[in-house]
Amino acid sequence: MSSYLFTSESVSEGHPDKVADQISDAVLDAILAQDKTSRVAAETLVKDNMVVLAGEITTGARVNFSEVVRKTVKRIGYNDPTIGFDTHTCTVIVAYGEQSKDIAQGVDEGKGLDLDQGAGDQGLMFGYACDETPQLMPLPIYLAHRLVERQSEIRRDGRLSWLRPDAKSQVTIKYVDNKPDSIETVVLSTQHQPGLTHKQIEEAVIEQIIKPV
Repeated sequence: MSSYLFTSESVSEGHPDKVADQISDAVLDAILAQDKTSRVAAETLVKDNMVVLAGEITTGARVNFSEVVRKTVKRIGYNDPTIGFDTHTCTVIVAYGEQSKDIAQGVDEGKGLDLDQGAGDQGLMFGYACDETPQLMPLPIYLAHRLVERQSEIRRDGRLSWLRPDAKSQVTIKYVDNKPDSIETVVLSTQHQPGLTHKQIEEAVIEQIIKPV
């Protein structure tokens, strides 16, 4: 009988990395809504109360990028200046340029008999489905995702109104003979309003987030 531990983590919609992802996604959606032939390489940096948009975009769309950023930040839940990052007061810097001619030349569809079209980038990905959960996901990452989803749910519906958007979860599962056997460790860190004791936070997180998941 062999055993090992496997740990997965997940971040909430308010985590800086995920905020940047959602802004880039929103920019792409706004551009494609107007011009489906657009080529978009949108990068986002979030630092303190500032959002920087950079990358290469070739499109006929006309998008108010600052408005897209502020709507996304507001939807996530950053609408209080005391947090330090706020939809109303954050600085938005837009530094998009057009796709470089060298890359465009490789991506543009050929003419005549030579219709081959190149790629503008390359990457390596892997993934798989498994029978550990009904969602066909490995148990550690499924539970990690559900914890931050639950944190967002009870923050938004007011059950724990003192929660703030940024959170991270980590779940460690013990496997025996390559099958989940037990939960070894659960970690959930979350932003919160000032004025609460550690005991209040701990009890609420355990009872309202961890146990239901």
